Amino acid sequence: MHGLHISFWLPTVVLGAALAIKLPSILKLWRDPLLRAVGGLLLFACAVFVFAAPKTIAWTNRVTGVPNIAAPWVYSLLTALSASWLLLVIAWRNNLTERSAQTRRATRWVVSVYAGVVVALWVLFALADVPVERIRDLDTYYANTPFMREEILLYLLAHTVACSVTAGLIWNWSRTEGLDAWLRWGLRFLGAGYVTNLLFSAAKLTAVAARWTGHDLDWLSTSIAPSAACIAATLVAIGFIVPHAGQYLQERWRVRRRHRGLKPLSRLMRSVVGTREPLALRATPELRLIRRETFIRDALLQLSRYLDDDLRARSYEAAVALGFERGRAQALAAAVTIQDAVRARERSPRSEGATSPSGPSGLSGPSGPDTTYLLREIQAVSEVLRRPEDIDAVREHAAAPAESLSAHE
Repeated sequence: MHGLHISFWLPTVVLGAALAIKLPSILKLWRDPLLRAVGGLLLFACAVFVFAAPKTIAWTNRVTGVPNIAAPWVYSLLTALSASWLLLVIAWRNNLTERSAQTRRATRWVVSVYAGVVVALWVLFALADVPVERIRDLDTYYANTPFMREEILLYLLAHTVACSVTAGLIWNWSRTEGLDAWLRWGLRFLGAGYVTNLLFSAAKLTAVAARWTGHDLDWLSTSIAPSAACIAATLVAIGFIVPHAGQYLQERWRVRRRHRGLKPLSRLMRSVVGTREPLALRATPELRLIRRETFIRDALLQLSRYLDDDLRARSYEAAVALGFERGRAQALAAAVTIQDAVRARERSPRSEGATSPSGPSGLSGPSGPDTTYLLREIQAVSEVLRRPEDIDAVREHAAAPAESLSAHE
């Protein structure tokens, strides 16, 4: 039993982590009703588990000097949390559209009703006679006490209604077409969390009802319900963390993969620039990717006067003839052209590069060839550099007609 209550701190930690992740966005975009609802939900959820822990309950009663005053306080926090669930769904489902009069009415209705429940909880507690402090089993111990009985039933019903409505709406939403995969998984965790919260209510209500009929099922309230609450809160916290963390990690993986993908082309461009790309160990992955892309594009611009458009056209036709699809054929043709240009540049004297207005034969005029594709599709070009056998096959196939023509003449 004691171990079950220690586990109250597990969802507190997970919920705190979710709040820490969301907090910068909440503070920056405080006017956004969706973010305010998320912040309120996570804050109330953390508060519920902090103040519902047995040690905190005993501390609250001792500091105030009022036996069992922690009960209406925890019930009020749980009721506020229940209201925040409904407000979150209202804000979430209407976030992409203008807030209609119906949405505003729904928001006011939730706030008014659940604020009224909180007031009623304190009035009922003031009227009840609960002199014996109960840390773990207050709900069942006072299940038949006037006014306290009504208070317990009121908070459980408010919790159950909010949980049922929120779970139903989120499960329906999670099946909507076109959702981001990470958001869909987040909604599934949230839905599972709210369904598990219903187990908390069911266990509490069953134990209380058993007391009304003279039976003892207190273990449902003191053991099953707290465990269900811990699992539910952890699932809800994960539901908020998954979309944010998943999208963040996916973006980081995409950036790192693009950076690695450009390595072959970057290595080839070193011979053009004569040095490596700038390296900063403390730079972010995004900055390292930008530096590598800039390094490659600058090198390609230096190489542009040696690029042979005629060779690229022949190489593209050769790649298509060899069965490569259009995008890969363009990349292979570009790779052949770039490798040929690098060799041409190495053979060309420095003075010729400075004085010749049009470069070697085959280039399209003083302005040089069109490098738009090369600069835009450096990722695809770098990727085919990993398959030198494909590049060699395209080069040989592109050179074959010229050799045949030369022999005929």
